[in-house]
Amino acid sequence: MSAADHLSTEEPTTADRPVADSPSAAGRPSAADSLSAADRSFAGDPLSAADDLVRRLGARRTEPAANPQLEALALAVSANLPVLLWGEPGIGKSAALQQLAAGLGVPLETVIASVHEPSDFAGLPIIGDDPAASGVPMAPPDWAVRLATAGRGLVFFDELSSAPPAVQAALLRVVLERRVGSLTLPETVRVVAATNPPSSAADGWHLSPPLANRFVHLQWTHDPRTVARGMAGTWPEITIPRVDPGRVPSAVARARGAISGFLTARPGLTHHLPEDAEGRGRGWPSPRTWEMTLRLLATGYATGADQKAVAAAVVGAVGDGTGLELLSYLEELDLPDPNRVLADPDAFALPERGDRQLAFLTAVVSAVQTNLTRRRWEAGWTVLAKAVDAGVPDVAARAAADLAVLRDTDWPVPSGIDAFIDLLQLSGALPGGA
Repeated sequence: MSAADHLSTEEPTTADRPVADSPSAAGRPSAADSLSAADRSFAGDPLSAADDLVRRLGARRTEPAANPQLEALALAVSANLPVLLWGEPGIGKSAALQQLAAGLGVPLETVIASVHEPSDFAGLPIIGDDPAASGVPMAPPDWAVRLATAGRGLVFFDELSSAPPAVQAALLRVVLERRVGSLTLPETVRVVAATNPPSSAADGWHLSPPLANRFVHLQWTHDPRTVARGMAGTWPEITIPRVDPGRVPSAVARARGAISGFLTARPGLTHHLPEDAEGRGRGWPSPRTWEMTLRLLATGYATGADQKAVAAAVVGAVGDGTGLELLSYLEELDLPDPNRVLADPDAFALPERGDRQLAFLTAVVSAVQTNLTRRRWEAGWTVLAKAVDAGVPDVAARAAADLAVLRDTDWPVPSGIDAFIDLLQLSGALPGGA
């Protein structure tokens, strides 16, 4: 018998038999039948299962947690001040902005500054029908149009230090005037930027002093424990500061008194440009940044924000040395609520320290100006008269001049003004013989 004949007489193997002939196949579903509906959909697309895995890993939740740098960012954004985040690459600056925009319920536009030209921010010229009659308008980019259409939002300029000086100069107008080409962004659009230190940025540049002086600078770091918990699916939640309308008048008055008192005591810190390039590219004191600090402090008072968050924001505005000196001053100042004092001025005792006296009297006048009535104006003079009784009328002189100009012409001159008559007449705040 040949080999071929021998093979033809053998019983067929299991693999050669039809599936239906298998003794165990009759009551068992096939592999294809045992797949779930989702599995069958994945079988037709090799990337579907991978995409589902990525989606599952992207699912996360947030939980309230104390995080001063997140709160400082939210505080500065609530105060509508431009913020610049300093940090190494890959530590979550962009993710924080996405969470902040979601918490505020506003659209987020991300612009990579390092890949743009100056004209992308100054606008591209478009020639109309008659340039001699209508001029040449500067067309804004699409992201600016979307924000203007929405009426509010958050624009995030990333990789700012990698942008050449010409691009940084073009961004000045966007940050300061909210002008992008011929388009003006709404006041409700917030500006946040991020940058890496020049040492770790590709082709990094130091920020120009004019641009740096328009931002609140926040150092962005990572906490290993936060990252570890985030890998488990839970990240800290950004707490959005809520301004309490009832606190606003006192918050404004307290902040004005504190900043004015500090600069009166330390006039040399009103403007101080650092000597080194790195220092000029960060926060430093100037009249502009003091106004930013005033807004941050008032917003902190009105929201009851965490003191560490307020401290980080204040230092980010005027720099480390000046900011820490201001915070020490505020800690010792401990001003009473000027509105409560105006409600019962006779029960108030003037502070003993001269800097506290000046700061408080400035706050009192600011509180009167915020809600001007005859009763509050006269109560202000009662408070100022205590400085005369304490033998320090010179401390109250400036506050007296500011309070005098708030007088309605129908209001009589109160008795508490007597000690300041000569001074006020010389300054022109009161007419002669009043």
